[in-house]
Amino acid sequence: MCRVEQKKLFLKGVRCKSDKCPINRKALPPGKAPKSRPAKQSEYAIQLREKQRLKRTYGLMETQFRNTFEKALRMPGKTGENLFILLERRLDTVVYRMRFSSSRAQARQIVLHGHISVNGKRVNVPSFLVKPGDSVVLLPSGKKMNLVKDALQEFGRSGVMPWLSVDPDNMAGKFNSFPHRQDITDMADIREQLVVELYSK
Repeated sequence: MCRVEQKKLFLKGVRCKSDKCPINRKALPPGKAPKSRPAKQSEYAIQLREKQRLKRTYGLMETQFRNTFEKALRMPGKTGENLFILLERRLDTVVYRMRFSSSRAQARQIVLHGHISVNGKRVNVPSFLVKPGDSVVLLPSGKKMNLVKDALQEFGRSGVMPWLSVDPDNMAGKFNSFPHRQDITDMADIREQLVVELYSK
């Protein structure tokens, strides 16, 4: 997927930051050898690639992503910014952002296997939307997992996003507020307006 999008999507966690990352070893897109002069992309193709990049980064299927967009469309404000807010409110994304996992796929597994509680209640639905003020805590079964302990080492190196706070010793965190678009720095090159235009056709 990274080779198709010609950009690291960090789907494999720590591996993406090492020399074992496939895009480091073979940066060319999959399929036939590229032409010496690549064809000019149509407006639709550019919009589609941007949507695919965003969808794949967050690990959503097409129906899930489309439903999230429809929900963003009904919210007041800019649809593109609303889309990001909804994606960042997903419980699997919050678990990943709190450094309890090294990738979103791993965070989804942690949630599905019932290792996470929100406000004291076990939640095993990755698409669960977290609200400002909600506390997200690893249950005792999750605290014993080595992959969680390894992932939390990133907290010491990079911290967390400004809308979150984390207590690494207790493996607990809090979703303090909705994120602002400019604060989602690892998505700065995503042009969400192209996604809005694609779905608006």
